[in-house]
Amino acid sequence: MPTRIPASERTSQKLDELLTQGVADGDARTDLLKLAVRKIVEEALEAEVTEAVGRGYYENGAAPSAGYRNGYRRGRLPTAEGAIEYSVPQVADRPEPFVSRVRAGLAGRTAELERLAVEMFARGLSTRDIEAAFRDATGATTLSRSAVSQVTERLWQEYEAFATRDLSEFAIAYLFVDGVAERLHAGLPREAVLCAWGITEDGRKVLLHLAPGTKEDTASGTAFFEDLKRRGLADPLLVVTDGAPGLIRAVETCFPRALRQRCLVHRLRNLHSKAPDRQWPEIAIRARGCYEAASPALATLLRDCTAPGFLDTRGGYQHSAPALDHRS
Repeated sequence: MPTRIPASERTSQKLDELLTQGVADGDARTDLLKLAVRKIVEEALEAEVTEAVGRGYYENGAAPSAGYRNGYRRGRLPTAEGAIEYSVPQVADRPEPFVSRVRAGLAGRTAELERLAVEMFARGLSTRDIEAAFRDATGATTLSRSAVSQVTERLWQEYEAFATRDLSEFAIAYLFVDGVAERLHAGLPREAVLCAWGITEDGRKVLLHLAPGTKEDTASGTAFFEDLKRRGLADPLLVVTDGAPGLIRAVETCFPRALRQRCLVHRLRNLHSKAPDRQWPEIAIRARGCYEAASPALATLLRDCTAPGFLDTRGGYQHSAPALDHRS
């Protein structure tokens, strides 16, 4: 095996490490999106160079004056998740310097690339997705048809590896499940994507599964969880969801031995929607204190502390703190 490998393969290795090992610190979602965008860009750039020099990375037999690969230089792409560095393949020994149309067309397309990064793991990418993402200022595709097919095939392999991987290696203590709205097709409304993250027994955060177009009803939730179990996921200690009744029933059916908790982030958002803005900072502090108390007894004590003017959980005012439930 050659010691030098394409930059896109090195990025694949980093993606695999993130998906199998997770992260102990930092934001796993941000890391995943940045690496996925980097992977997509590097695959497109390498496919473009393959056509320019007339051969693959390890192949011999270049056409006269086609040039040859001459290492990489760094590119930077500003995105909502922060700057993403990627590797730009260089071409030497050509009559005219090689200028990448793909790289020139990246400006202003960061939102499209971030959308593709989500879709790559949610349902896989099609040739139409790749063609739409890599266009120049006139709207013309910057990749040839064969290059688009090459990129699509390699990215589809990433999706299949993620969607079919064995989950039995993960000792999941806490399972977080939520439906998020993502725009998976340019110009179309956002779609529901059911997302499962796990916290392992040693404290690492890992992405387990994504399913597009999945509602938070019982049937969809059950199918989602059964797929996780079919691939080896054991019952976690605790499953955290929002308040969707269908999703709660699916958890109770598929993970009967697991405890279940209402997501505290969702609870705080619901409470915030009922609280006057001027009162919210104080309410938030006291609510978090109750939710994060070391014991039910302490949570009850915090709940019962007098605090004139507080808003109760039904939207009305009362003379004591909100009756916050520490158990769910």
